[in-house]
Amino acid sequence: MTGINSAVETLMYSANTMFILLGAIMVLAMHAGFAFLEVGTVRHKNQVNALVKIITDFGISTIAYFFIGYQIAYGMDFFASATELTQNNGYELVKFFFLLTFAAAIPAIISGGIAERAKFYPILIASALTVAFVYPFFEGIIWNGNYGFQAWLEETYGAGFHDFAGSVVVHGVGGWIAFAAVALLGARKGRYRDGKVIAFAPSNIPFLALGAWILAVGWFGFNVMSAQTLDGISGLVAVNSLMAMVGGTVVAMVVGRNDPGFIHNGPLAGLVAVCAGSDVMHPIGSLFVGGVAGALFVWVFTLAQNKFPKFDDVLGVWPLHGLCGAWGGIAAGIFGTEALGGLGGVSLMSQLIGTLAGISVALIGGFVVYGFVKVVSGIRLDEEEEFNGADLSIHKIGSTNED
Repeated sequence: MTGINSAVETLMYSANTMFILLGAIMVLAMHAGFAFLEVGTVRHKNQVNALVKIITDFGISTIAYFFIGYQIAYGMDFFASATELTQNNGYELVKFFFLLTFAAAIPAIISGGIAERAKFYPILIASALTVAFVYPFFEGIIWNGNYGFQAWLEETYGAGFHDFAGSVVVHGVGGWIAFAAVALLGARKGRYRDGKVIAFAPSNIPFLALGAWILAVGWFGFNVMSAQTLDGISGLVAVNSLMAMVGGTVVAMVVGRNDPGFIHNGPLAGLVAVCAGSDVMHPIGSLFVGGVAGALFVWVFTLAQNKFPKFDDVLGVWPLHGLCGAWGGIAAGIFGTEALGGLGGVSLMSQLIGTLAGISVALIGGFVVYGFVKVVSGIRLDEEEEFNGADLSIHKIGSTNED
C-alpha cells in the first residue's frame, strides 16, 4: 500500500509540474505577442528596437526576479543544492518559471508606452529595478499574504482582495508604472503641434494583429494555469476568458468605428479585465466586463491622445493595462457575487481597497524608479537620435534592407 501511495504521489507531482510548465511556456509565448504588437504600432525606424527591448527585458527580468524579486514575494531563494531543488519533480522551480513570465510582463507592458524615444540601457536598469523590487512587493502582499494586508481585509470586510490571475497584480501594476514612465519621458517630437495631435500611423497592421492573436491565445495559459495545480483547474476560467475576449472585441469594434488598432486591442482589454474574477464570475458577467473594458480602452486612449499633449502613450498601455486592470479588480467584487450569478466569496470593499493599493504601489514605485534613472543617466534619446529612429541610433541597423 505504501508503494502505491508513493507512486500516486509521484504521479501527482509530475502531472502538476507538467501542467504549470505548459502554462509557463504559453505565457512565455505571449512575450512574442507584446513584441509584434509594438512592432506593428511603431514607425518603421523603431521596429528593431521594439523587438530587442522585449527579449532583453525578459533576460534582465529573469535575473532580477531569480536573485531578488522571488525572494521578496515568496521568501524563497534558489541557493540550495540541485538535489533539494528537484524534489517533487522540480515543481517549485517550474512554479518560479511560471511566475517569472508574469513578472517579466511588467517591462513588456511599459515598453509599448515609452516606445520610439527611450534610451536603451537606462531603461533596462529601470526594468531590473521594477521586477526586483516594485512588482514583487505588491505580488507578495496579494498572492503570498505578506505584511498582513490580506488578513486585515478578510477580518474587516469578510474576504481578502481577490485577483486570481493578475488584473491588478500584473496588468494594473504594469500599466500604472507605465503611466509614471510615460509622464516622465514626455511626448515624441512632432507628435503635437499647436495643441493638436499629429497622427503617426501604425507601420504594419498585420504585425499588430499577429501580436494581438499571440497574446490572446497565450492568455488562456495565463488565466487557466493560474490554478497552478491540476486539481484546481476550472473550465469556468477558460470560458470566462473567452467571453471577456469577445466582449472586448465587439464593443471596441463598435465604439472604435472599425479602426483595426482598436479592434485588435479590444480583446486584450477584455482579457486584462477578466483576469481577477475569471474563477468566480458567470460567463454572461464576463461578457459584460470585457465589453466595458473594450469601451474604456477606446474612450480613454482617444481622450489621452487628444487632450493630454505631454502624455504620449504610444500603444495605450495605461488605459489598456492600468485602467482596464483596475476595472477588472473592481468588477470581480461586483460580478463575482452570488447575486449576479457568480460563486461568491468576494467583497466589493476589499476589491476597491486592493485595487487602490496596487495603483498606489505602482505609481510611487514607477516615479521613484524612472525618476531616479532619469536623474542619474537620462531616459530619453536626444533629438537627432529620435529623428533618426531608435533602430539606427541604438542598434545600428534597420528592420529591412531597402537595397
